[in-house]
Amino acid sequence: MGGVILGPSILGHNSVFASKVFPTRGRTVLDTLSVFGFMLFIFLIGVKMDPTMVLKSGRKALAIGVLGFFVPYALAGIAALIINQCFSLDHDVTSILPLIVALQSMTSFPVIACFLTELKILNSEIGRLASSSSIICDVLHWSILSLRFVSKVATEKSVTSSIGSFLSSALLITVIVFGIRPAALWAIRHTPEGKPVKEIYIFFFLVALMGCGLMGEVIGLSALVASFILGLVIPDGPPLGAALVERLDCFVSVLLMPIFFTTCGLNTDVFAIQKLMNAGVILLVVFVSFVGKIIGTILPPLFCRMPFRDALSLALIMNSKGILELAMLTNWKKDKVMNEECFAIMIISVVVVTGVISPLVKALYDPSKRFIAYKRRTVQHSKRGEELCILACIHSQDNVKTIISLLNATNPTTDSPMNLFVLHLVKLMGRSSSLLVAHRPREKPSLYPTQSEQIFNSFRKFEERSRGAVMVHCFKGVSPYATMHNDVCSLALEKRTCIVIIPFHRQRINGERIEAPYVFRHLNKNVLEKAPCSVAILIDRGNWKKGRSAMAEPSSYQVAVLFFGGADDREAVALAGRMSEHPNVNLTLIRFSSLNEIVGGTDRSKMLDAETLGEFRLNTLHNEQVSYQEEVVTDIASVLAVTRPMENTCDLVMVGRSHGQSQFMSELTKYSEHRELGTVGEVLVTTYSKGSKASVLVVQQQTRIWGLLNPEESLHLRRVNL
Repeated sequence: MGGVILGPSILGHNSVFASKVFPTRGRTVLDTLSVFGFMLFIFLIGVKMDPTMVLKSGRKALAIGVLGFFVPYALAGIAALIINQCFSLDHDVTSILPLIVALQSMTSFPVIACFLTELKILNSEIGRLASSSSIICDVLHWSILSLRFVSKVATEKSVTSSIGSFLSSALLITVIVFGIRPAALWAIRHTPEGKPVKEIYIFFFLVALMGCGLMGEVIGLSALVASFILGLVIPDGPPLGAALVERLDCFVSVLLMPIFFTTCGLNTDVFAIQKLMNAGVILLVVFVSFVGKIIGTILPPLFCRMPFRDALSLALIMNSKGILELAMLTNWKKDKVMNEECFAIMIISVVVVTGVISPLVKALYDPSKRFIAYKRRTVQHSKRGEELCILACIHSQDNVKTIISLLNATNPTTDSPMNLFVLHLVKLMGRSSSLLVAHRPREKPSLYPTQSEQIFNSFRKFEERSRGAVMVHCFKGVSPYATMHNDVCSLALEKRTCIVIIPFHRQRINGERIEAPYVFRHLNKNVLEKAPCSVAILIDRGNWKKGRSAMAEPSSYQVAVLFFGGADDREAVALAGRMSEHPNVNLTLIRFSSLNEIVGGTDRSKMLDAETLGEFRLNTLHNEQVSYQEEVVTDIASVLAVTRPMENTCDLVMVGRSHGQSQFMSELTKYSEHRELGTVGEVLVTTYSKGSKASVLVVQQQTRIWGLLNPEESLHLRRVNL
């Protein structure tokens, strides 16, 4: 838009302003920088892409990609043919209609990836589907363009020139695939995991990029195509792909690409549109192609019973246009294939279509809606004897030992087994598409296992030690931090887990307080809000980092449960009930009461509190390792007097996250810094001293249940007549 304002459409329409601000020599520099920036952008897109996604795409993505290209291509092509036959059009318009049909039929992966990232739905269901489908569509589009190019060379040039062009292109591609790719793989093998890539490797590939771009221009293949092929052969993700993206992305996106967009605007002259007939014809073809892509994209998802709103959102996303379309239009204008008038019309259509699609998709699609469960998925409502499904989220190796100790304390047995799903959450780096896949062990163990393999190996050993009581399934999720909760919630929904365990963003390791980035806090809050089951946040105090292995040794494991009242406290008691059956667990349940109302809530909630406590006491009546005590408190000081000694006597303190509003609870809110822990949880984390050994588990019972506005309304699925 800045380029349009400064260009001949508005301010640049004044010749004096144009000559002063953008002299001919200055425009040449801008054009050169914009082309260079676009070449680097295309190279980075190639680095971020995974070509094997074409082979991994499922039938749904394949059908969407094929129909999403050929249906608009056929409809727009027929419309262009009919218009040519029925109307007397200018030669310039007639010659570019086939190009417009091809342009509107394509769905470029780079544009889709940027669009999904901007809308924060990259790792949602339709985000992954759009990414896979756009690659299929891209392959079809560039295959047709390649055939056109070959036929054009064969008809316009001699046989010798055609053979020379083909052999030159084949030689360059061979050098890139069999020369530069092995060098990239060698650099990756010689870069230890977690270590930065050597500067000399980065320098080598940048020189290779410049060299391939030059050779592409010399042989007539184009520097852009050569750069893209070079990017494709470099493996995406860490270490090399991520290092290249990290070094170049800011420079390209912040400095060079704005220049490219500005030059596109400077080349747009709305006053060049003289004939409404030409504008009407071009816009009609664009509209037919738009409708055709909607039809071609929406049919396969509807056939697979996807909700109509989601299918329509996917169809709109597949219609989005962006930088690649702008580059093609600019190139056609520069090569005199398209005149000023047609260029201005197409630029306006691209801006309008993309500007309309974005708010429509935001209004139509909310990925969190699919995370609403249709039945109770909590520890409290899990029957004794049936397997307990748990999803454990891991950020790094530091989280492993504490979570394994916690899981072991829940007493999985062959009579009451645990079905454990381990999700290693990894930040998306050097890739354009997110990833959520099951981990498959290598046939031969590696001498240098990756971080994910180290984490999963620890849980595999835990599975072996359990002797059939625990079944472990390992997954790896690679996505941006902003949308990482989608991986957690979708896996929890798919595997029907009862509880998600996720590390807290603030920890104490060996007595030192470590504050993780804000992104972890944002992740935890989103999981708490949108999870289809119960959630437990584990605050690790590092008490297992000192050579102690909790449940691996016969030494006792001290657990305290704080009960004030409410659904979350009842969920904590249900989890504690399973722990009480472990032979090495000593458990203390403390019920707090007050002369005034200690927590708010309905009469039904208080009745459920009494039933839960009564059932717990009955089940543990003859268990000498379980103790029950009641504490009458009057203010915050009395609560702290009870909880303060636990920091040195307990290994784990459990408490519910939310409690009903009351005057008593409002006095505790002054300690709250992080709302995701709730009032009491934050008090425990804040007031415990630096040397505390007690970890804290803050539990939230399932809050999102289809058909129930209040989760305490019923313990069972409510039947609704539809």
